[in-house]
Amino acid sequence: MSETEVVKLRPQRVRVVCYVAAVAVVIVFTLVGLGLSGRLNDQTDAVFQLGDQIAMIGLGVLAAAGVLLFTRPRVEADAKGIRVRNLLGGYELPWTVVRRIRFDQHSPWAFLELADDESVAVLALQAADRDYALQGVRALRALHAKATTPA
Repeated sequence: MSETEVVKLRPQRVRVVCYVAAVAVVIVFTLVGLGLSGRLNDQTDAVFQLGDQIAMIGLGVLAAAGVLLFTRPRVEADAKGIRVRNLLGGYELPWTVVRRIRFDQHSPWAFLELADDESVAVLALQAADRDYALQGVRALRALHAKATTPA
């Protein structure tokens, strides 16, 4: 490994699923929105108008954006440390505070075990990605070992 090696990882399968699901959500909400027209029923005076159709399509776009939030996780590591970005937050940690990188057998994703007995989920390395996730964990462990081994 070179001194400037950078490991960048993102989940694979969940990204594909989320992109397909986001498109499907927008299509369904658009079709429902376009289907909203006329009276709600004979017993009320409620009438669906263009604004209602646009609002339904807008809700579909917002729901799709929520689905795409699951494509956000990533991890980037180099000789200095590791940067983890999960769904809503992120961490930038030097290797000195990382005790080890865990990927337990029945765990859905990897974890960083920190020196203060805390752990940080690494959602970018998911069990559903199988070999890709294992290779990613091995690459991170190699960087960690190299960074924490005394010279």
